[in-house]
Amino acid sequence: MSHGSTGKRSVVETLQEFSIPLILGVLIAVVWANVDHHSYHVLNHWSPFGKDSHFNFHFIMNDLFMALFFGIAAKEIAESCLPGGDLNPPSKAINPLLGTIGGVLGPIGVYFAWVYISGDASIANGWGIPTATDIALAWLVARLVFGAQHPAVAFLLLLAVADDGLGLGIIAIFYPDPNNPVRPIFLLLVALAMLVCYGLRKKDVRNFWPYLLVGGSLSWCGLFLAHLHPALALVAVVPFMPSRGFDEGIFAEHSGNYADTLNDFEHKFKLPVDFGLFGFGLANAGVQFSSMGQATIAVLLGLSVGKAVGIFGFSYIGHLLGFKLPEGMGPRSLFVAGVIAGLGLTVALFVAGVAFTDPTLQGAAKMGALFSAFIAPLAIILGKVLRVREEYSAIHAASEHGLLVLVAEKSDETSRGIALALAESGHHVKVGETGEEIKSLHEEFDFDLVLLDLKGINEEALEAIAKIREAGEKPLPPLLGASEDPASESKDGVDGVIPFPFEDSEIRRWAKK
Repeated sequence: MSHGSTGKRSVVETLQEFSIPLILGVLIAVVWANVDHHSYHVLNHWSPFGKDSHFNFHFIMNDLFMALFFGIAAKEIAESCLPGGDLNPPSKAINPLLGTIGGVLGPIGVYFAWVYISGDASIANGWGIPTATDIALAWLVARLVFGAQHPAVAFLLLLAVADDGLGLGIIAIFYPDPNNPVRPIFLLLVALAMLVCYGLRKKDVRNFWPYLLVGGSLSWCGLFLAHLHPALALVAVVPFMPSRGFDEGIFAEHSGNYADTLNDFEHKFKLPVDFGLFGFGLANAGVQFSSMGQATIAVLLGLSVGKAVGIFGFSYIGHLLGFKLPEGMGPRSLFVAGVIAGLGLTVALFVAGVAFTDPTLQGAAKMGALFSAFIAPLAIILGKVLRVREEYSAIHAASEHGLLVLVAEKSDETSRGIALALAESGHHVKVGETGEEIKSLHEEFDFDLVLLDLKGINEEALEAIAKIREAGEKPLPPLLGASEDPASESKDGVDGVIPFPFEDSEIRRWAKK
């Protein structure tokens, strides 16, 4: 999502970036529940169809709205499998996925250890609560600790998305509605939804609404009737949406307005979902301080200790066995990433709501999830003490890394082709279509190269680049034109012309100039 130029847009983006709606919803819920718990209870059970209706505020937020939240998470997983993504090639994903396994087993182990130490078997069913990570908060804190371009940010986000996926699986398998046994026959509706979405993709349907309204509705009804949590509905649907064929990275900023269904879905729903988290926080975080108990300690220890130890242990052992950490990450960065993964607010609150039916136990478990927010300042301090940014710089300087390339193009097909070729060579790509986008990207990132297509030259891009060079505030990297016939092209306005398709060695040669 590109940054706009208006003050109003900047305020909205700031609210999104710092998860202000979610945090505000949580704070209001906690204060409200402790000042007047009865009226808070009335809010959660309010329904336009009467007080006894199942279709109440809590149901709307947890069963309907959260389907969109997890649908966007599914989009990130699907796109990370594309060239340039963190799951492509599959060998790149082995270490983060090992960390994901550790990030699930570690908290479970610590949780059960506390059950044994405390002797309180009544809290045992809450073992799934500390397995999940709050994706948005983890992303925010990781950027503050590591910096936007540190590989630990993408590593942590991939890990967070994957273990939230496992968390949803845990909900589906281990936390069915105790009053309504699972009815697997209705999962055929989910299979039908996937078949319909596969057919839509084969027919090259590029509007996301048929996928949501037909496939999403079938999937939601199937899970609801099967007595599994319908928040999983879009996880089965979103991966079938057509993509642009490459990935800039999880939660990449300044993405161009790509005419692909997957990104169009995210761009249309990211803003309402980010602000809708206010309602989710309001509906789920209203726990009284008197609710604190053994489940509070078990959940908090699982998130703060189990996550860090599990992720570090599994990923570092994998690294020693040959499944390498992402380039630029070392043991210190890995440990701090494990600590940040302990931020379990959103999904931990969600799981706590289905793990316990007893309001006292549920409230105690939710309090542990809320207290995990204090991991954020701890992670920031650890990042400073362990000097994770300096570790990255040292590793990065000692290796031949992927280049950061700005593709300045208006043509979707052209930019997609150049970006795909660069991503397949292991480089990182940002696409700027307008002069404003190019200027903004140049200010935020330190690019190694700028590329544009000479066949359909982007005059606006050239003008913006010329102005940047005239201003001289920040040096611009080499500007290259790509052409199928370099010998016939003029070099006016560019530093050099390279053949397209291009050789990786030629790209790197220019980057060193």
